Amino acid sequence: MSRTGLVIVSSTRAAAGEYEDRSGPIAVDFLRSQGLKTPDPIVVADADISTAVEQALRSENAPDVLLTSGGTGISPDDQTVEAIRKHLDKEMPGIAVAFWNKGLAKLPTAALSRCIAGVAGSTFVMTLPGSTGGVKDGCAVLEEILGHIITTMEGNNDH
Repeated sequence: MSRTGLVIVSSTRAAAGEYEDRSGPIAVDFLRSQGLKTPDPIVVADADISTAVEQALRSENAPDVLLTSGGTGISPDDQTVEAIRKHLDKEMPGIAVAFWNKGLAKLPTAALSRCIAGVAGSTFVMTLPGSTGGVKDGCAVLEEILGHIITTMEGNNDH
């Protein structure tokens, strides 16, 4: 059985073509390096993130892993955390703490990210900031544990 990943980028300006998103491809490359079949990132306007998340998680082919980029800050347009939280069956706050710790070692403003992680149905979900550094930090946190998360969600609890 092939495992799948999906990356959704929440950026109104990138969705409008004002600039090219650089964070999404980092997350896609990471998921592919972990052996997940992952298409190129989906880029949506901030106002459309809830619909995009809903479609991804409620799809017959929901991904094993869904990473989002952008929309985790405190501006009025930032809605990614809210779009994800309503779908979570189990939150995994330790992953968010590990992410914040990694970021705070380099940048005080990392504390402003409203990262959440957890399980929605049969999908592991994590919200990442829209910065390339933030996505790299999130992927670094997941690198050692993502395989274990997936196998545990599948019911293989050999630990």
